[in-house]
Amino acid sequence: MTALARAFPDTTIILNHFSGPLGIGPYAGQRETIFAQWRRDLAELASCPNVVAKLGGLVMPINGFDFHYAAQPPTSDEILAATEPFYREALACFGADRCMFESNFPVDKASVSYPVLWNAFKKLVADGSKGERAALFHDTAVRCYRLGAS
Repeated sequence: MTALARAFPDTTIILNHFSGPLGIGPYAGQRETIFAQWRRDLAELASCPNVVAKLGGLVMPINGFDFHYAAQPPTSDEILAATEPFYREALACFGADRCMFESNFPVDKASVSYPVLWNAFKKLVADGSKGERAALFHDTAVRCYRLGAS
């Protein structure tokens, strides 16, 4: 994707679902190794100013957090405990002005409820500035998707 972003620098490219860090099948039990490679690849991709990251879809069953196997649905704190390193790294690489929160419903429904997921997002950035929160929950999406423009 980095080569594509560099080849078309005037085109906005949306990175969806953290670029899909897998955690099942042959990738099960390798979260640290996968995270390390993902982190390097993400930093390289973030060097392309035309790439914007959609932050969500991380609790899909294919990512290997296994929330869909739990006897009780996870809380927002449990979601954060498992996924926060991915969110923090994406935010550090891209910045709030190049990130937007998103849900992946109905697919995420196998792992988490809609209100719990969005509550996790709110907790994640509770210490962020008003501008950062506005970018993540609204402004980046409006800008990138040209919403409200005539």
